[in-house]
Amino acid sequence: MSILKLDHVNYIYEAGTAFEHHALTDITVEFGADEFVGIIGHTGSGKSTLIQMCNGLEKPTSGTVLFHGEDIHQKGYDLKSLRCKVGLVFQYPEHQLFAETVRQDAAFGPMNQGLSREEALERASAALALTRLPEELYDCSPFELSGGQKRRAAIAGVLAMEPEILMLDEPTAGLDPKGRDEILDLIAGLRRERSMTVLLVSHSMEDVAKYADRLLVMDDGKLRYHDTTEAVFAHYKELEEMGLRAPALSYVLHSLKEKGWPVGTYASSPEEARDMILGALGK
Repeated sequence: MSILKLDHVNYIYEAGTAFEHHALTDITVEFGADEFVGIIGHTGSGKSTLIQMCNGLEKPTSGTVLFHGEDIHQKGYDLKSLRCKVGLVFQYPEHQLFAETVRQDAAFGPMNQGLSREEALERASAALALTRLPEELYDCSPFELSGGQKRRAAIAGVLAMEPEILMLDEPTAGLDPKGRDEILDLIAGLRRERSMTVLLVSHSMEDVAKYADRLLVMDDGKLRYHDTTEAVFAHYKELEEMGLRAPALSYVLHSLKEKGWPVGTYASSPEEARDMILGALGK
């Protein structure tokens, strides 16, 4: 059963003007419980607009957004409550840190939910613990943290509101490879621990191949593919036509397959590809 559904959603920027642009065209997609969904596409394809539709930051020009079967734009609907349940971590979320301490920053959302200061701080501490941020940093200024630590603190601020769906827009942007892997491993772990649905917008094909159960491929505001990760990357030639490249492993395995090797054409990690190739060699 779906938690969130976009039903024939269209969104037009500056409709009726010379600058009219169709950012989303007839998007229908559902998200269920405990899923990890990757959203990929080139710059300007509609990825960020899509996830902003999911928690009401943008309103469709036409079509409906449903959360647990309710139209989020019907009169009287509590959008503030929705944004606690469908949490969004923006690109470079550390730019939104503002409080005197890391713990106070993470407590901001719960306090807006109506919790007492004491309850909000407890919720913040629990969320910070989930992100594996060292406890000795909780009462430091967020501006004293490293880049990766700031990213964790910002994610904790959304987790503290206990969302059912966690949406992340390029959460590893600007991080070095080690920091990127740490953040994505963290998100994958949180999904397992809290049975939370994760929507990950990313430019990295390797990242979504490793973590996502299924993929949405956006192109010029349209949903071109919506399938399992393996099935989407089987269309690697079509993805290239959209300006996207499948993970490097896909090209290696397809090449071996074309040469007659008894291997599959998809691997979610180098280790999986290695085992597949060794198996083909009888080792």
